[in-house]
Amino acid sequence: MPYQWTTSPEAHQQELRLWPHNSLPPFGMAAFVLFTFAMILIPVIASAGSPVFWGILPFVLLAIWGMKHALERNRNARQILEVLTIGDVNTQLIRTEPSGATQEWSCNRHWATLTKYDSEGPVPHYVTLRGMGREVEIGAFLSEDERVTLYDELQHAWQK
Repeated sequence: MPYQWTTSPEAHQQELRLWPHNSLPPFGMAAFVLFTFAMILIPVIASAGSPVFWGILPFVLLAIWGMKHALERNRNARQILEVLTIGDVNTQLIRTEPSGATQEWSCNRHWATLTKYDSEGPVPHYVTLRGMGREVEIGAFLSEDERVTLYDELQHAWQK
């Protein structure tokens, strides 16, 4: 699970930073696109110098551009950051979207509740924070196993 706990003893607070897993770094994406381009060109080069080559080439370039564009959009869509701050008195969750927009939730820690819906939520092991008349999801981008781990760690942090 891609996350980082930070503890600040002087401020009496803990901070959890969550972000989506990035399985394909920029270098890996560039290597994949280049390798795919090279593999597609092998059969196309056999027709070099003929009118068929010029008929096939635009479609090959379009396919490579489409694949690169889709990978970049996917990478940009994963630029999400959630920061949960658990203090002695207050709890705050800030979610930063890929567009830069932020969503904030804060509540008195003693009134906030941590809930895991095993099968009642939109996904299995749906983890939420409830307080101040709102219920917000945390770790929406995590896998099922990661949400279970997140819930266990949050319960442990909540009891400190």
